Amino acid sequence: MIFLHRVGALWGAWAKGLCDNVRMTQQPLTDTMACRPGCGACCIAPSITSLGKAAGVPCRHLDAELRCRLFGLPERPSCCGGLQPSREMCGETREQALRWLSELEVMTRPGG
Repeated sequence: MIFLHRVGALWGAWAKGLCDNVRMTQQPLTDTMACRPGCGACCIAPSITSLGKAAGVPCRHLDAELRCRLFGLPERPSCCGGLQPSREMCGETREQALRWLSELEVMTRPGG
């Protein structure tokens, strides 16, 4: 149960059900960090319903350097803005982040 509360904090807006069906409580982040250049895991692993993006598929708004083209623009979905990097979610490598986020996507899938 503690893990699910922690996951809710990391997924920010997902906890409110704005993009997907993840419904967990939101708690303050305690281990934030800067976004890792060349990663894009949070824009690849999860599904983003408001963009019609399936899990495991790179978001159409990622550029060649795996940076969001909508960052800072009003068109950026609120669920994307609510997701903040943290050591727990991002791990030490891009591969760890992709694995963690992919596992979270499976655990929070409706009927899963």
